[in-house]
Amino acid sequence: MIPELGHFALALAVALALAQSLCALLGAARADARWMASGAALAYGHTIAVGSAFAALIWSAVTDDFSVQNVVENSHSLKPLLYKITGVWGNHEGSIVLWCLMLALCGAAVAGFGRSLPSILRARVIGILGLNAAGFLLFTLLTSNPLLRVWPTPLDGRDMNPLLQDPGLAFHPPLLYAGYVGFAVPFAFAVAALIEGCVDAAWGRWVRPWALASWSLLTGGIALGSWWAYYELGWGGYWFWDPVENASLLPWLTGTALLHSAIVVEKREALKTWTVLLAIATFSLSLSGTFLVRSGILNSVHSFASDPTRGIFILVLLLAVIGGSLILFAWRAPALGSTGLFAPVSREGALVLNNIFICSIAVVVFTGTLYPLFAELVFGAKLSVGAPFFNATVLPLAAPVLLAMVVGQILPWKRAALGPALLRLWWAALIAAAVGLSVALGLRALLPALGFAGAAWLIFGSFGEIIERIRLFRIPLATSCARLKGLPLAVWAATIAHAGMGITVAGIVGMSLAREKIVAISPGEAVTLAAYDWRLDGLRDGAGSNFRERIADISVWRDGALVVRLTPARRSFTTQRMETTETSIHTTGFADLYSVLGEERDGKAILRLHYNFLAPWIWIGALIMSLGGFLSVADRRLRVGAPARRPAQSVPAA
Repeated sequence: MIPELGHFALALAVALALAQSLCALLGAARADARWMASGAALAYGHTIAVGSAFAALIWSAVTDDFSVQNVVENSHSLKPLLYKITGVWGNHEGSIVLWCLMLALCGAAVAGFGRSLPSILRARVIGILGLNAAGFLLFTLLTSNPLLRVWPTPLDGRDMNPLLQDPGLAFHPPLLYAGYVGFAVPFAFAVAALIEGCVDAAWGRWVRPWALASWSLLTGGIALGSWWAYYELGWGGYWFWDPVENASLLPWLTGTALLHSAIVVEKREALKTWTVLLAIATFSLSLSGTFLVRSGILNSVHSFASDPTRGIFILVLLLAVIGGSLILFAWRAPALGSTGLFAPVSREGALVLNNIFICSIAVVVFTGTLYPLFAELVFGAKLSVGAPFFNATVLPLAAPVLLAMVVGQILPWKRAALGPALLRLWWAALIAAAVGLSVALGLRALLPALGFAGAAWLIFGSFGEIIERIRLFRIPLATSCARLKGLPLAVWAATIAHAGMGITVAGIVGMSLAREKIVAISPGEAVTLAAYDWRLDGLRDGAGSNFRERIADISVWRDGALVVRLTPARRSFTTQRMETTETSIHTTGFADLYSVLGEERDGKAILRLHYNFLAPWIWIGALIMSLGGFLSVADRRLRVGAPARRPAQSVPAA
């Protein structure tokens, strides 16, 4: 009965999403307050309907209802309760329902938190979100219904992919999807602005909180996904340049550019068409990533399905959303001319420079990800584009971004002089030079020295704007402290986010110095790696609710003192007959002691041991960046006091 109720809720959600779209858009076109209000009310009903369907799916999984096909294919009676719940979005059908729920929540959030928006703009945004939601709900019902029954009812399920039976699945996909789908709101604002023919400072102020929240969630989702791959897959790395990883990186890059571009719209009413285009591009890349994964074109551990029907449906939906928005952009963009002017050397100019390089990185990643597919389709050639290509092309483009991020923060708006700004950062440059020189002398390696110098420049230079605002050491200290207390939260947020990027850069550079050793040793033997003695104390067997495991007991010593005991394992899952590796990691905050157990040969265990220098900083920095984004959203100035909206300019007939 519960699955049928969930199925009915999905069908009801389609009707409500369509009604939400029609009432809101027609109400906005007719300036009818009642129709526009009904669109907001329907957004709430649409969210409740999708939430009910999602709850029905969770209930079916938790209660082991093996009459539901999705539960049969992705669950098992022996699976722990946590993974029965998280497994709901660990498969294609469930993940699409989660996507629909996130999209519905976006519409409800605009209806609830957007009451200060002009009623017509709010209605158009809600209507566009409803139209997008209707398309994905139809896709769910017609090709990916997770609540279909199966007959005869099996006695048990086929279990979930063992690689996904991990606590990381509880947080990574929901955060990633929230970031992906959250960019639907800036997209809806952009389309609504094109319909209205008006983008101004008020619009930039309204868009920025939604873009910030989505960017922060996506940053956290990507970081958790990278961390999951690091400790679960057992290969010792943090980023493989996997095509599906790249699919999540692309909207993050353009979303970062969107954030900075929206600031220029708000401050100077410039870069209007560029900002609208970035909003469209960011959500389009989110949809494109979904298409590439769900259609099965990209093969990855993240991929769930390979079904031509699904791929064609998503392709049609993709063409409708992206094609329709770009056609509208081409028609209405001439009405969005910039009114604000600024010199090339200014804070606006630095933001534009950053956007150019960030978008160039996005183009490189997009090309490297899709070119092998294009080459195979057109030329029949099988190509592989991997880490060497991306590292060699992305690094030269990323380096100027680090420089401009620091300098741009202390440049005045509209017009500035570069020389005085650089002089005000002499202390950050001195610290960066000292760090780079010490690394170069200690390691006798140029690239790591430059990398650590760049990270130090970014971490310490990020505080340049705060130091300039409080005029530290140029006025009495008490006055500086008083100024410090009065700084807007957004200033702190930008400083924290940029410093977090510097910490991540330091972690990435540190990982280039990681040491690895693969050894075959017997119990009682030891090997030395990075000044640590790693001793295999023994091997033992263990068991879980749905797996058996072989565990290695490793003690790590340094200077005769025990540092930690590690217990890497190999698990054999009884239902799916699949083996996985369970890493054992000890972190000091500055490095990870990382161990993986391989197969046993001739009474010896194959161990892969890593000393990963500064590895934790990669994810610590990413989470600090995400925190900075949320702090900026919390700034009261983004929620109240938006500049008065100017009347929309007339749009010349096409």
